[in-house]
Amino acid sequence: MQVSASPHERIADVFKSVSDPTRVRILAAILGAGELCVCHVETALGVTQSRASRHLAVLKRAGLVVDRRAGAWVHYAVPRKPAPVAQAILRVLRATLAEDPATAADVARAVATRDGSDCAGGRP
Repeated sequence: MQVSASPHERIADVFKSVSDPTRVRILAAILGAGELCVCHVETALGVTQSRASRHLAVLKRAGLVVDRRAGAWVHYAVPRKPAPVAQAILRVLRATLAEDPATAADVARAVATRDGSDCAGGRP
């Protein structure tokens, strides 16, 4: 039987998850572009597939993203109803990074990659 994490541990996990600049970039790209496949994150941010997947797993465990499988591909998005601490972090990231040129470039690459993608489930 697995013991639930305490509220203190869950809050610490959220803060730990955004303590890495690559994870913040990934989260900002998802916030700006919407749902992204691992391959979109990989291309847009210039990281390896394994690195992108590892960081996305940390963000998922913290409740900052949710995933959806489409065949061999996994797509990530911000949860519709995040926990209060995750919601607060997402709000801060949106406000803080809204005018950042580097974030805007990441989002633009993510959107261009996603819109030109042929991965399954990438576009309706």
